[in-house]
Amino acid sequence: MAVAGVTDALLSDALGDIAAEVDAMFDALLPVPDDARARLVEAMRYAAIGGGKRIRPLLLTATARLYGVDRDAALRTGVAVEAIHVYSLIHDDLPCMDDDALRHGKATLHLAFDEATAVLAGDALHAFAFEVLADPAISADPFVRVELLRALGEASGLHGMAGGQMMDLVAESSQFDLHTITRLQQLKTGALLAASVEMGAILGHAPPEGRTHLRGYARDIGLAFQIADDLIDHEGDAALAGKAVGKDQAAGKQTFLTLLGPDRAREQARMLVEQAVALLADQGSEADLLRAIAHYIIERDH
Repeated sequence: MAVAGVTDALLSDALGDIAAEVDAMFDALLPVPDDARARLVEAMRYAAIGGGKRIRPLLLTATARLYGVDRDAALRTGVAVEAIHVYSLIHDDLPCMDDDALRHGKATLHLAFDEATAVLAGDALHAFAFEVLADPAISADPFVRVELLRALGEASGLHGMAGGQMMDLVAESSQFDLHTITRLQQLKTGALLAASVEMGAILGHAPPEGRTHLRGYARDIGLAFQIADDLIDHEGDAALAGKAVGKDQAAGKQTFLTLLGPDRAREQARMLVEQAVALLADQGSEADLLRAIAHYIIERDH
C-alpha cells in the first residue's frame, strides 16, 4: 500500500517504532515497587505494555515532527495520551460496562487479575497520564505543560471520552439518529484522537489559529476510525481484531452501520479520509506520515 508518496515500508516502520518506543517508555516509567503496591503496578504494566496499535502516540509524534519537536518530549506526551486510552479500555472491559474477555489477543485485565485491581489500575493510569504531562521533561515552558494538561483533560472527561461513553451506554436503550451517533463518536473516540494531533502542535508552539487544518484533519479521521471499528465489529475476525466482534449488533446498539448500511458507511469513511488528506495540502512531504495514517485507519483489520 503506497499512500500519498509514503511507502508500505515507511508506514510499517513508523508503526513498529512507535509500538517499541511506547512499550519501552511505559517499562521505564512504571517500575514494579518492592512493596504491597506491586500487584497494582503489575496490572498497569499488563494492560499498557505489549498491545494496541498506538495510533494516538503515532499521530502525536507525527504532528510534533512537523514543528521539529524533540522526539523524547513528543514520545512522553504520546505515552500520557496512551495511558488515558489504556485506562478507558480497562474500565470498558469490566462486567459493569462491556463485559469483555479478550483485549489485544489476551485475557482482559479483570480476568487476568481481578475486578478491584482492574478498577485501581485504570484509576492509576488516569492519574499517571497527568503526572507525566506535568513533568518538565516534556517542556521547560510551564505554559506549554498547562495547555497540554488542559487539552488531555478536556478530551478525557465530560466534554470528551467519558461523555461519549455515557452516550454509548444510553444508546443501548435509545434510538439515536445519525447526528446524535456522530456526536457520540466525536466524543467517545474522536476526542482523544483529536487531542493527540492538537497536543503535537502545542508542543511545537503552534498558535491556536495555526492549528485549524489539523483540527479538521483530526475530526475527519476520528469519524473514519469509528466507522472502521464498526465495520470490524460487523465483519471482522476476532482472531485478527484481538477482541470480541459482533457485540454492537447483539446489543441492538445504533451505529454508523445500522443507520447507513455497510456500503454507505465504507464510502463515508473513504470520503472522510480524502477530506482529511486534502486539509494537509499546504504541507509538504513532512506530513506524508499523517497522510498515510489517515489511509491506514480505514484499511486496517484490527
